[in-house]
Amino acid sequence: MHFGYDGKVAVVTGGSSGIGLATVRTLLESGARVALCARTPERLNEVAAELSREHGKDRVFAGALSVLDPEAVSAFAENVQRRFGRCDLLVNNAGQGRVSTFATTSDDDWRAEYELKLFSQIHPVRAFLPMLRESKGAVVAVNSLLAYQPERHMVCTSSARAGVQNLLKSLSVELAPDVRVNSVLIGLVDSSQWSRRFAAREDQSRSREEWYGALADKKGIPLRRLGEPAEAAAAIAFLGSPAASYITGAQLEVSGGLSRHI
Repeated sequence: MHFGYDGKVAVVTGGSSGIGLATVRTLLESGARVALCARTPERLNEVAAELSREHGKDRVFAGALSVLDPEAVSAFAENVQRRFGRCDLLVNNAGQGRVSTFATTSDDDWRAEYELKLFSQIHPVRAFLPMLRESKGAVVAVNSLLAYQPERHMVCTSSARAGVQNLLKSLSVELAPDVRVNSVLIGLVDSSQWSRRFAAREDQSRSREEWYGALADKKGIPLRRLGEPAEAAAAIAFLGSPAASYITGAQLEVSGGLSRHI
């Protein structure tokens, strides 16, 4: 699927695996030049080399950094400007969920979770905003359905995700009309986490399809399966594209119908 990114430059945080990597691939296939970052240099370099072979070295740029380090994020933005000269789309995709209840979440856990979820949005937006304003670009944040539909075993992450959604709504107003800000709300999407759980399944005779299907039934997903990273990537690419030029301050659910709110 081609989303019309010819001549555009996209930046993807957390871009070396899962939804982030799927998004990088979708954007490259749609004509964009893409800068990606992640914390682990070894994995990032491996991915960048593969993408460069597939799409050309001139279209891929990678930087190893933590999005919680404002100086590193600013330096990355400066490098992107030197390398590509612009930024049309920023995809903020960083931070896994924390499994804990209120009783088992320490004060340090609360602080760490809020710092990760909020500043993984704040630092990249702040660093890339001048380029995004100049290009009349877009921000797409990868958030979770937990923002609206919290789970009791993920109380800390659910609360932080709701805060992120509020932040994004505020940014969509403050940055308009120059920059559009939208988000995708992810339900259960296949990832390395679920692959590890499948590998450690109690009944080793169950196939991947059977195990994932049972998981989807247990979670009450109407489409009766987990999503694929590429399906989330397609939603992200759409919201950042010219096809969504009159959409800002919105959220698009990618959950297989898991949401129960209206």
